[in-house]
Amino acid sequence: MADLFANDPPPGTAFAEPREDAPLADRLRPHSLADVVGQEHLTGPEGAIGRMVAAGKLSSMILWGPPGTGKTSIARLLAEAVGMRFEAVSAVFSGVADLKKAFAAADKAAAAGQRTLLFVDEIHRFNRAQQDGFLPFVERGTVTLVGATTENPSFELNAALLSRAQVLVLHRLDAAALEQLLARAEELEGPLPLTDQARTALIASADGDGRFLLNQAETLYAASIPEPLDPAALGQFLQRRVAVYDKDREGHYNLISAWHKSIRGSDPQAALYYLARMLVAGEEPLFVLRRMVRAASEDIGLADPQALTQCLAAKDAYEFLGSPEGELAIVQACLYLATAPKSNAAYKAQKAAWKSAKETGSLMPPQNILNAPTKLMKDIGYGEGYAYDHDAEGGFSGANYWPEEMEPQAYYAPVERGFEREVRKRLEYWDKLRRERAGA
Repeated sequence: MADLFANDPPPGTAFAEPREDAPLADRLRPHSLADVVGQEHLTGPEGAIGRMVAAGKLSSMILWGPPGTGKTSIARLLAEAVGMRFEAVSAVFSGVADLKKAFAAADKAAAAGQRTLLFVDEIHRFNRAQQDGFLPFVERGTVTLVGATTENPSFELNAALLSRAQVLVLHRLDAAALEQLLARAEELEGPLPLTDQARTALIASADGDGRFLLNQAETLYAASIPEPLDPAALGQFLQRRVAVYDKDREGHYNLISAWHKSIRGSDPQAALYYLARMLVAGEEPLFVLRRMVRAASEDIGLADPQALTQCLAAKDAYEFLGSPEGELAIVQACLYLATAPKSNAAYKAQKAAWKSAKETGSLMPPQNILNAPTKLMKDIGYGEGYAYDHDAEGGFSGANYWPEEMEPQAYYAPVERGFEREVRKRLEYWDKLRRERAGA
């Protein structure tokens, strides 16, 4: 396994130049940190990496960012910039034996006065026990760990490892950074056979992934296209990059969060956009519908009781029609939720009531409202003095329904929006009657 990773040149020397037939992305790898595009917030003079390099001392770090944003290049250039030995392993291909070999080599180098930068690609793929194996070597300075991950370190990496490493966030490459990469490709290979509009479309199709963009450019060069392609012709010739959306990963939760908050924020246009992002990427429609049912209760509630009905109707319609026809019912429900009046009064009432239930334990309700199905229960007072509300004036007795040891609580406070404005009037009416009956 160790043969997968060739030893790098001695510290202070440039990395071996790629072969002439190497992929374009490899031939355009940056030669210094200043050449890395799109990550100036880290590599610039005021950035965390820029400051460490200027000081000549690196701390262990986790580089977290989308694919094709320069994580591997930064790690290699860091080692060269501070004169460290570079060792690389991949969590996809390596096991415990490979890590032991890397640590042994680092120990040997340390004995000779040479520091080692250990780069671990896809570090989140190592299990918890394997991640723990890094700790003693990081703590005693045998290696400076630079891990690369596309997943949220908070969820994927041990807390102990995170406490010993600085998490640096790499940005998705914007259009300006991607344009720089294309310009470098053209310096090497010549002008791309594209119109200006097609060039813009090519950059947009990369979805922030520099490696993907250069691979697309290489495909265009290899085809020896005689006339520049317009956007339509480019779309037929090349495949668009599939959006990053793993259903059990952070991209999934980010879109769900953005969508739910757009609904809560009454922005139907943004809600529709994020809904489209999820369904186009392959999200399970029934998962989306379950989240809408939750939003209907949590963020709208009785401000518009029809919101829950709309969501359940959309679920029935989708199960009846399937995709793609049934997705229109999901859109309809999404728009209804986003445009409905909002209230979290029911949600807050639930939390408050649940809290009281946990705190008050097993308090008995008043005896007068308890059923008495046996003679013994009647004899000890169950049900005695119960006021049947339908027989009371106005259908309201004003009786106390709370345990004797507990003051009446006010969990539910409807807002002055939507149907809850009417609910508020009803509560005020009952409260007024209750006070009058209590006074009488």
